Amino acid sequence: MKLESSYIYLDNVRFHAYHGVLEQERKTGGDFLVSLRVGFPIEKAMCSDDVSDTLNYAALYEMVKKEITVPSKLLENVAYRICRKMTEAYPEIESVELKITKKNPPMGADCDGAGVEMKIINKK
Repeated sequence: MKLESSYIYLDNVRFHAYHGVLEQERKTGGDFLVSLRVGFPIEKAMCSDDVSDTLNYAALYEMVKKEITVPSKLLENVAYRICRKMTEAYPEIESVELKITKKNPPMGADCDGAGVEMKIINKK
């Protein structure tokens, strides 16, 4: 048996944060959803059943939480910071797919949200 690909993920984690181009958004804040899919080799953990052999999703959550609480004008900047921190902390990461959705964006549209989605490849 050969493992073709493997991911550790967080799905629609909710945060209240202070991001936006408008000053009012940075004052009152808004609700955001973050989804994350990290390509990571889990072969060793599959056999060992030891959390130290994998990428702990609680640690990923803490990284996202830390970066999303730093106010920014652009979600692109927040997403980049999250990806950079993860790949610096865990060089074994192969890829990161990240989606940040701003609930109720101030644009007068009836929608579930707007945001940014990116995929980075961690070149070694």
